[in-house]
Amino acid sequence: MPAPLDADTRAFLLRHRVAHLATADAAGAPHVVPLCYAVDEHALYFVVDAKPKRHTGTALKRMRNIAVNPAVALVVDDYDEDWTRLAWVLVRGPARVMDSTAHGAALALLRARYPQYGAMALDDAARNPIVRIEPARVVLWRARP
Repeated sequence: MPAPLDADTRAFLLRHRVAHLATADAAGAPHVVPLCYAVDEHALYFVVDAKPKRHTGTALKRMRNIAVNPAVALVVDDYDEDWTRLAWVLVRGPARVMDSTAHGAALALLRARYPQYGAMALDDAARNPIVRIEPARVVLWRARP
């Protein structure tokens, strides 16, 4: 059952530009990468974009990990030297590559959030897959209320 993304959590996620995605391979070896993301009322999305990478598409380590172990965690945080200002959102849930019929709508969310994506050819769902993370557990934590 998906966990709701309440208004405070969505607002926190929308205020930030970068998340860190944790995946694990079949043996449980962790892998964490920063990434750009979009959010709607039900899920978070990221695309394998056209920034320079050693591999593309499903050959990326994060994508190979998701294929064998779809359980992921994504964190977005506020760090400050004044630790009373610390805050973070942790989203855990299954990740799946979206099929080509849903690719366009998710890509529109990502392009609306990141103008850089407008200049990238990302319409090929095979070369630039989009992953949907369906929240199963969501935690919004703040050092002070």
